Amino acid sequence: MSLNQVELQVNAARSKWAPWILTARPKTLIASFVPVLVGTLLAKGTTGTFNGWIALCMLVCAIFIQTGTNLINDAIDFNKGADGFKRLGPVRATQLGLISSQQVFWAGMISFFIGFLVGIPLIIQGGVLVLIALMISALCGYLYTGGPAPLAYSGLGDFFVVIFFGWVSTSASYFLQTGTVNLWVLLAGTQVGLHSTVMIAINNLRDIEGDAQVGKRTLAVRFGPYFARCEITCLVFLPFLLSMLWFIPGMMNPAIIPFICTPQALRLVNNVWYTEPSSVYNGFLAQGAFLHLLFGGLLGLGFIL
Repeated sequence: MSLNQVELQVNAARSKWAPWILTARPKTLIASFVPVLVGTLLAKGTTGTFNGWIALCMLVCAIFIQTGTNLINDAIDFNKGADGFKRLGPVRATQLGLISSQQVFWAGMISFFIGFLVGIPLIIQGGVLVLIALMISALCGYLYTGGPAPLAYSGLGDFFVVIFFGWVSTSASYFLQTGTVNLWVLLAGTQVGLHSTVMIAINNLRDIEGDAQVGKRTLAVRFGPYFARCEITCLVFLPFLLSMLWFIPGMMNPAIIPFICTPQALRLVNNVWYTEPSSVYNGFLAQGAFLHLLFGGLLGLGFIL
């Protein structure tokens, strides 16, 4: 086979998989990575316990469940008209007609199934509580946009993110390492969950007009852009204030080190307050994801120093 033939096959493969990569939204998977990182490093820093295999399985499982949620979300939103050609957010493969919504939906279900397969070692390690957590996470991933009362369409999407990408994922990561959960894990999970929700809140403010037209009653649609900006501000800065609570158990590093990323937080909030909702907000989403990763990484670093 000639070099040109190989290049043609590589390009064809890239073209074939590009719509699926686009639909899976790989940039959003930071929301799966950060809570696993923080929960695992908290366990390592406070108990000295670390099981790399379990941490890896937890991360891969979380990624597949989130990917499944993303895919099903795209399929259902497209069918409901929320991802039309006037959409301001990043382009969707279903929107371009590259993949059918039915294909995307079933790919999401397969992603959930793979997440369960990867989660088998976690169930063996953590028992029935982990099994229940996986089942509820997948179910709510579907109910985020599906079912008779979708969470995202009733203004509950923000709370969903705090619960599952904050409390559940962080606590599960810690529990799988130590076999216990405590209030300090929930504190870390709250910090992680609030910053994860920043991305959803920015997304909802950007899409406020389009969501209102299709009956998607996000908090931004329900209470208006001023409320949405206040929400984003609170979500960005509350994790910094909560860091002060780490002084109580004498953990100085996680109380102080995360403040290194304060300039990033100030920049993001300033951009949201002084920019009208538009496609420019896609850049703000990237800033929110970076803040989430940076703050979570610094918080985790503080636990092990």
